[in-house]
Amino acid sequence: MKAVPDDPMAKAKRLVLGFLPQDRQPKTDEVQNAVNAIFGMLAAQGESLDRDQLAKEIEAMTAVFQERSSGLTDSKGHEPWLPEAKNDRDWDFWERYRRYLEDVVNLPPWVVRRLDQSSDDVLSQLEDPRRAGSWSRKGLVIGQVQSGKTGQYIGLAAKAVDAGYRLVVVLAGIHDDLRSQTQLRIDEGLLGFDTQHYKRSNEVGKSRLIGAGRMPFARKLDIASPTNSTAKGDFDKKTAAHTNFPLGSFPVVLVVKKHWRLLEYVRNWVVNVHGTEDENGRKVVKDLPLLVIDDEADNASIDTTKDDEANPTKTNAAIRDLVNIFDQSAYVGYTATPFANIYINPEANNEKVGEDLFPASFIRSLPSPSNYLGPERVFGLQVDDDDEEDTPPLPLVRHVKDAEFWLPAKHKSGHIPGGKLPQSLREAISAFVLACAARRVRGQTKVHNSMLVHVTRFTAVQGLVRDQVDDHLRLLVDTLRDRYGKGPVLRKELQELWERDFVRTTEQFPTGEAERLTWDQISAELLDAIRKIQVKAVNGTSKDALDYYESRRSGLSVIAVGGQKLSRGLTLEGLTVSYYLRWSKSYDALLQMGRWFGYRPKHEDLCRLYTTPELQDAYEEVTAATDELRREVEEMATLGLEPTAFGLKVRSSSLGLTVTTPNKMRKGTKILLSYSGEGPETVIFKLADRTVAHNFKVLENFVRRLDSITDPKVTARGANLQWDSVSPELVSEFLADYETDPMAQRVRPRLIAKYIDQCAKVGELNDWTVVLINSMTSRSPKEIAGHTVGSVTRAPLKEDFESEGRYTIRRVISPQDELIGLDEFQVKRACEAARKAAEKVEKAAPQNPSGTYIRRQRRPEQGLLLVYPIKPVASAGVASTTPLVGFQVSLPHSKHQSKTEYVANSVWLQDDIYSIVEEDEA
Repeated sequence: MKAVPDDPMAKAKRLVLGFLPQDRQPKTDEVQNAVNAIFGMLAAQGESLDRDQLAKEIEAMTAVFQERSSGLTDSKGHEPWLPEAKNDRDWDFWERYRRYLEDVVNLPPWVVRRLDQSSDDVLSQLEDPRRAGSWSRKGLVIGQVQSGKTGQYIGLAAKAVDAGYRLVVVLAGIHDDLRSQTQLRIDEGLLGFDTQHYKRSNEVGKSRLIGAGRMPFARKLDIASPTNSTAKGDFDKKTAAHTNFPLGSFPVVLVVKKHWRLLEYVRNWVVNVHGTEDENGRKVVKDLPLLVIDDEADNASIDTTKDDEANPTKTNAAIRDLVNIFDQSAYVGYTATPFANIYINPEANNEKVGEDLFPASFIRSLPSPSNYLGPERVFGLQVDDDDEEDTPPLPLVRHVKDAEFWLPAKHKSGHIPGGKLPQSLREAISAFVLACAARRVRGQTKVHNSMLVHVTRFTAVQGLVRDQVDDHLRLLVDTLRDRYGKGPVLRKELQELWERDFVRTTEQFPTGEAERLTWDQISAELLDAIRKIQVKAVNGTSKDALDYYESRRSGLSVIAVGGQKLSRGLTLEGLTVSYYLRWSKSYDALLQMGRWFGYRPKHEDLCRLYTTPELQDAYEEVTAATDELRREVEEMATLGLEPTAFGLKVRSSSLGLTVTTPNKMRKGTKILLSYSGEGPETVIFKLADRTVAHNFKVLENFVRRLDSITDPKVTARGANLQWDSVSPELVSEFLADYETDPMAQRVRPRLIAKYIDQCAKVGELNDWTVVLINSMTSRSPKEIAGHTVGSVTRAPLKEDFESEGRYTIRRVISPQDELIGLDEFQVKRACEAARKAAEKVEKAAPQNPSGTYIRRQRRPEQGLLLVYPIKPVASAGVASTTPLVGFQVSLPHSKHQSKTEYVANSVWLQDDIYSIVEEDEA
């Protein structure tokens, strides 16, 4: 094969990237120094390069960064295997896919590296396919909407077949379009050939190689797929009858729509080809490792029956049955909205189809790259905890207030939209034309451009809307062609929209992210941009198809009018403008219908979301609830909990939304929570020098203010410093100023401070005892606002401080400390209550009561704040000698506090892991 000359710029970029740190995002000066070094070296070798262009491209590549994934794991019955397997197997499929992502898709190297790590994290939790005997693993991967989950699970599949999994079944949604789109992505990334023409790679002619298989020097790897990327390419009865692959000798990949009948075809085909009878006369599949990847695992896969003893729903049963007939199997669900998944009963087990799909083996959360345009950035995220500041919304949302006359929010399937499009929709179409023209000016001429119009769930109404939008677009095209009549008037209107909206919006983005454009530049591209636009209805009955692949060389510009088909997994390539009026009552449906999330390189400023103020409020609420859920998962992972401790609650809506559809919440229970009777304490500490110094300064200021009001008394036990009769204002100010690690979801000081303020208004929590714990055994006491105080030591839960950037402990409090501030009668009653509770479960009476019994005895006005200076272990990566500041707040039961409603799963109800496990002291 003839060698391809190396492009000088590509060579320079590879060399520069090799000079930069590989385990973190490089700093600006590191990038510039590396560029200068490589530029000088290549110039000395006689190679001519544009130094500024090289620097610009490297800065764009290194500006994107992604944190490592985190997860909960259960190692019972699992044998670690991946480190050894890295050396005893060829990883050809993965290496080919990695090259494809870097060289063809042009993903930033740090993102590819994180994908490598995160797919390893998931693969390592599956079983070694070479392991003999029976085994089964079930897991869940949580990502963001449109954030790259498909790319991640293609990487997992590539590594799985390299490792030895012989059958991979991808469950790709409930619509043909999504299944076809997913198959095409797998053709490009994993198979390397076009399945529309061939079923196996060793049959493929060179002209039918695509994606990873078409790269220069790409290896041709033996793999097969009975399914293909056409609309009718699913695994139906005919495909099953004509597929005769000898399973086990090479990898076979199926991409199947999530329907029980199709899954039965897969099951029966595998059993017929490879099944043997077990001791009970049931046909099972032995020694053929199966990997099932369930995309959108919260959709159609959930058993929605009320009773775990009843037969499960058909699709859920079909998935469980498929997994259950293999003696070696792995199931991995992927979703951005895991609300329904957390309500699966982990104990559910059907005699015929086996255990339910609860992810008992592992749960992983995938952080999004820094260039991801997600709900937090679109709508902003108002945090009530200790993040440095709220995330401000991007200036991309435009309110729709004039659509009710055209298409009422509550309309029926026979509704005929008003004769004239609302002004807001006409403006949105004009904005899309301007966005297409602007992208052309920026050199993005052969790219996909999409606009979403999602205003109704009825396909008949969608067809009428499509016709109206198409008529309006054709009028715009004809008018723009007219140089003398209405053409100049329309150009003037577009210019006004450009200058009033786009120019002002672009100015709010950094220059490097949003190139400034003039009207003359835009005007010159308008006609070419608008003539390329098509209008299509995309639903179950429409013949239109969004064939991005066929238009990949020239780019497809389309206005897609649709509903349900566009709300689950289907990607609208190059989506810039969305006109969205569709109300949904559940968190997950709202998020999934938000197709405007994703990646918008070099054109974020051109994106627009036209929606109602009410829908924006709903999205802001969903964003906050989802962010809270994701952080709680990450915190549990940090604490090293197992998936069976996946006790989660999801905050209910103040706007009347539900967490998920009612039939998926039958295993969930509504609960009311507040800080009444709680004892929140810090167990996760951010190790950044700035945070450590900030919290120590907050503590010193707090102690000075306490000293200015009253002198502390030195307690007999431990020489602690104690201030009595402290006002609630002082305590809440300390908590409001304190900064925790973002993953410390359990302890949200600002929320605790607000709770204290609310209680104080009704005469509660107005008498505080504050104690600064002093360790008499400390070898390096520290001066805190004039007091010499010894730091306590708390053992870490794990040692990976450098990469995690945080210090995690089991508990900060010594349980007997919470007795401080109680009188003898209160202590006696707490001990008596703990003793009676121990007798009921036939345990020995504890020496000291736990916090639950102590807080029950506190009077409503009586609060306790315990503050602990903590010295981390030497290996924690904390350069300064400043101690960490931890605290516990002991809160009595309130008689007045209103509570927040959550929907909790069965594990939360049984174990309540959101209260620190408070073991009685023996």
